[in-house]
Amino acid sequence: MAEGQTQSKSEPPPQAASPPSPFLEEAIERAIFASRWLMAPVYLGLILCLAILIYVFFRELWTAIPGIATMDEAQAILLVLTLIDLSLAGNLVLIILFSGYENFVSKIETARGDKDRPEWMGTLDFSGLKIKLIASIVAISGIHLLKIFMDVESYAERDIQWIVVIHIVFVFSGVAFAAMDWIKAQTKIKET
Repeated sequence: MAEGQTQSKSEPPPQAASPPSPFLEEAIERAIFASRWLMAPVYLGLILCLAILIYVFFRELWTAIPGIATMDEAQAILLVLTLIDLSLAGNLVLIILFSGYENFVSKIETARGDKDRPEWMGTLDFSGLKIKLIASIVAISGIHLLKIFMDVESYAERDIQWIVVIHIVFVFSGVAFAAMDWIKAQTKIKET
């Protein structure tokens, strides 16, 4: 035998790591699948956030009621824009609450036969959720910007510039999300 060669007959061949047992693999997969329920408290927390928005909405309305008779046009528009802003934020919370829960945790079976069940519920995928989310953010940002323009003398020019820049970033983000979804849809069409 030449120097440097080893006798292969005396050494067992190296063995590949044994695959996990089916029981262990199934236990791990069940644990991973069950981990989705860790998000359930987050969605319950969003219900609390919705309650906070409702409280603020009615507080704004209640505090405005005594001054309605003396409100000028700009003040009335500012009040309405504030209430619309809170309403849109509430809608945004509801969209995330429903679609997030249905997409990531479990289907909401209790609403299956209800005639008031929103049509998009159960059909809104993650891509659709992104688009609805950014559209709501752009709408909220636009209303906030409109409120600022109604009371422009109360803001510094630099603050207004930053708010406009941030709004434009939201708009471009929305267009980019929509473009990505359109490209994805076109790619799927070409593949079929």
